[in-house]
Amino acid sequence: MSATDPSVQTPGAGPAAVAPSASPSAGSAAAPASFVVNVPGLADADLEPEPLDPGQIVSGEPVVTGKVLWESPDGKQIRGIWQITPGVVTDTEANELFVVVSGRATIAVEGGPVLEVGPGDACVLREGDRTQWTVHETLRKAYHISL
Repeated sequence: MSATDPSVQTPGAGPAAVAPSASPSAGSAAAPASFVVNVPGLADADLEPEPLDPGQIVSGEPVVTGKVLWESPDGKQIRGIWQITPGVVTDTEANELFVVVSGRATIAVEGGPVLEVGPGDACVLREGDRTQWTVHETLRKAYHISL
């Protein structure tokens, strides 16, 4: 999405309002503008299959779906929606901030904390974190990944 996308809004603005563009300082690289993404029906958005590597599945038959909503031109910043059905899977994380839209999971970080996440929780995972996700109820999250 770009700052000219009508679904990108300034906080508190109506549906037709668009976030202003960033104004870089002289001699500096342009930074992306701050913005809000209004995704009507986020909890019901249609997602596309994202097959898991069978080696990641510890137990159950989890199914992963998702949808990329925005990607930076260099591919190093990605924002989207991701969902996983109940089961237990392992992963090696990228730098990610996400907010749980629905569902519940326990995320055990190898050598670190055990995180309990549910609706409304914001979570940060760091690049290289090795995790085990125990998904108790189908979990849907809105995320931002930095590669």
